[in-house]
Amino acid sequence: MVTARVTGVGTALPPAFDQEEVWEGYFRAHFGGSRVAERIFRGSGVDRRHAVVSPLDEDLSGESTGVRMLRYEEHAPALGHAAVTAALASAGLTTADVGQLTIASCTGYTAPGLDVRLAASLDLPVDARRLLVGHMGCYAALPALAATTDYVVAHRRPAVLLCVELTSLHLQPPTADPSQVVSHALFSDAAAAIVLQPGDEPGGGLEVLGTTTLTDTTAQDHMTWRVTDLGFRMELSPRVPDVLGKHVRPAVEDLLGGYGLVPSDVRGWAVHPGGPRILDTTEQELDLSADALAHSRRVLREHGNCSSATVLLVLDELLARGGLRPGDPVVAMAFGPGLTLCAALLRVT
Repeated sequence: MVTARVTGVGTALPPAFDQEEVWEGYFRAHFGGSRVAERIFRGSGVDRRHAVVSPLDEDLSGESTGVRMLRYEEHAPALGHAAVTAALASAGLTTADVGQLTIASCTGYTAPGLDVRLAASLDLPVDARRLLVGHMGCYAALPALAATTDYVVAHRRPAVLLCVELTSLHLQPPTADPSQVVSHALFSDAAAAIVLQPGDEPGGGLEVLGTTTLTDTTAQDHMTWRVTDLGFRMELSPRVPDVLGKHVRPAVEDLLGGYGLVPSDVRGWAVHPGGPRILDTTEQELDLSADALAHSRRVLREHGNCSSATVLLVLDELLARGGLRPGDPVVAMAFGPGLTLCAALLRVT
């Protein structure tokens, strides 16, 4: 049976800023010197983040959504191009090999879309397919991975999955809403891409074995991402980790059980670091060792929450530093609006 393998990873990050510096230089005044806001920033697990527009340089909080979308058109194509180019180089392929480009993004919209802009700048083959996945939020990389895997298996051609998120463009006006403070303390910008190739071709990588999705619609108001006149506004309930915690173990056990595995068999965890409590809850519910989510915590610390791109950043970190060996099972997992939990089972080849 033909499968698909992840054979290359590439990332592109805009300039970084220090979490303490941005708190003192902008957000302390933005949130009126709130002690609650300060505690949230200091407890975020983030040391630095990345932004195409840093609030230390330019305050977008009063700008219209139209202005913000123009900035998305300005910055997203270059970051996406850099990430895809790096991923293809990592896989030893060129743009002429690409049969499909899948893009996930929930932080900007334009038509022609980012897929068309990149098809032109990358000089993709004229028959290359394009798929644009929008507004699914932080978990979008994994359903996009499933769709891209289906293409590779059906057509036996390489494909690229790219996630581009520019959350810095959605800085909101001052507020006392703690959920807004949380989102402003966590979110960051990034582009990350992976290359998938038919699994029966020679070479190493991560074979995609299966994916699963679980949505608890009774908690759909716990996490929202709404278009307003002043950009996109995030609402986060403090109950999110507890609700997701109820579903993590059953979802993972169901995914692994189809391959005769249990959580203790997994040698690598690429878990989306939605925040420290999300990681703590996942670690507890799955009875993971203290260092099992070290790569997720490092990505949160060094890059923040980059929405859909984050789980690919963690996967890149895991491949580079995880000490994985052929045959090792790997689980990638992400969470987002719905409330939705998505997971993928991969195997080192």
